Amino acid sequence: MVFSSPLFLFFYLPTVLLVYYMTPLRWRNAVLLVFNLIFYGWGEPVYILIMFLSIAIDYTHGMLVEKAKRRGRDGRARAAVCSSVLFNLALLFFFKYWDFLAESLAAVGLDFMPRLGLSLPIGISFYTFQTMSYTIDVYRGDAPVQRSVISFGTFVTLFPQLIAGPIIQYKDLDAQLDHRDHTAEKFASGVQVFVVGMAKKVLLANNLGMLWDAYKAVPAAGLTVLGAWLGVAAFSLQIYFDFSGYSDMAIGLGRMLGFEFKPNFDYPYISRSITEFWRRWHISLGTWFREYVYIPLGGNRVSRGRLCFNLLVVWGLTGIWHGASWNFLLWGLYFGVLLMLEKLFLKRWIDRWPACFQHAYTLLLVAVSWAVFALEDFGQLGAYLAVMFGLAGRSLTDGAFFYYLRSYLPVLVLACLASTPLARRLWHRAPARAVQAALPVLLLAGLLLSTAYLVDATYNPFLYFRF
Repeated sequence: MVFSSPLFLFFYLPTVLLVYYMTPLRWRNAVLLVFNLIFYGWGEPVYILIMFLSIAIDYTHGMLVEKAKRRGRDGRARAAVCSSVLFNLALLFFFKYWDFLAESLAAVGLDFMPRLGLSLPIGISFYTFQTMSYTIDVYRGDAPVQRSVISFGTFVTLFPQLIAGPIIQYKDLDAQLDHRDHTAEKFASGVQVFVVGMAKKVLLANNLGMLWDAYKAVPAAGLTVLGAWLGVAAFSLQIYFDFSGYSDMAIGLGRMLGFEFKPNFDYPYISRSITEFWRRWHISLGTWFREYVYIPLGGNRVSRGRLCFNLLVVWGLTGIWHGASWNFLLWGLYFGVLLMLEKLFLKRWIDRWPACFQHAYTLLLVAVSWAVFALEDFGQLGAYLAVMFGLAGRSLTDGAFFYYLRSYLPVLVLACLASTPLARRLWHRAPARAVQAALPVLLLAGLLLSTAYLVDATYNPFLYFRF
């Protein structure tokens, strides 16, 4: 079930909110757990069994960790947390990476692993990371063990962020599972954030996605230099508004239910370095890898050689987390190398540049990264990049470029403006009375326009669902 679908907007969500707020406080987690499972199992009910298994295994391991630590048996506690992590990684590997490894080995003559052909459980990359954070947080003493299996199940299956994040660390949600605020102001704020997120997704990301799909389908021989850049610019904006829009919807839904999730994006395209970009893009994933992989490896407080190793490990894992394909690994290592260079010497040099050059440097490298991310076939990727940089002997432009530019110019301009904090700054400077009068009108307009688009259109993908 997709947030931006009529089924969710006009049936599932109203039903959840009605039943949730009619239920006494002490039973609300149980109600949420039931609705979470309905939401997750709507498309493929069989994967609810995997969810039950994940809940049971990690709940049991959390209890084992707490019991061992209470008795001063740190070795047993460490063994329990390692067992939990290995289970989650094995689950993720089995469904997401088994066939990828089998095909990769077969390509070099080692064809001994059978292909399973399993469909990927939606959101498995997100919820396995969340459940791993639980046992690790309990082991570290960052959060108490959760003794209620209902509350723990609610944490694992919480539908607002279950299938595409943000990735919620257990220590950030622990207290909210038992005590959270349900106020009219918080609910209204949640509605506002949800509608803004849906408008970003439906009105901007979907339209930009059609422009990228048009250029992606063009053979390299038919591309022009500016056309290739227009296509990758469209994808850069599409993936931002697609994922940040979904994250906003998740945050808004959480507030409607009394939860508070941390922001997942902070205007990444205004960054002046790759380091800053990754402080602003998919914040929850970066935080997870920093706290549970990078810092345990030694973080920054190591030799230069070990620092390079740590960065390449973390970013190789970050890349392959996104998908079982070599282009995702290349994408992760690409950023790992750039971050390594910035940490070693490049950042000090870049800081001396004028701000506009810093910004151009960052956008150029990020745009190249999105070409790597979007094109799984290395032959197509190489040909596309060659056209982008004028190395393929293609013309600068053609009639198709001007046609697409004219057709999508309003969306592109609006998307570029919306990817900066300009509108937010102007909004905060506006007179309070004007804001109070305009806000409900703008929200209603955004909701109606998004709904009309959903009813009329058939193009409504969510890019991060496949991860």
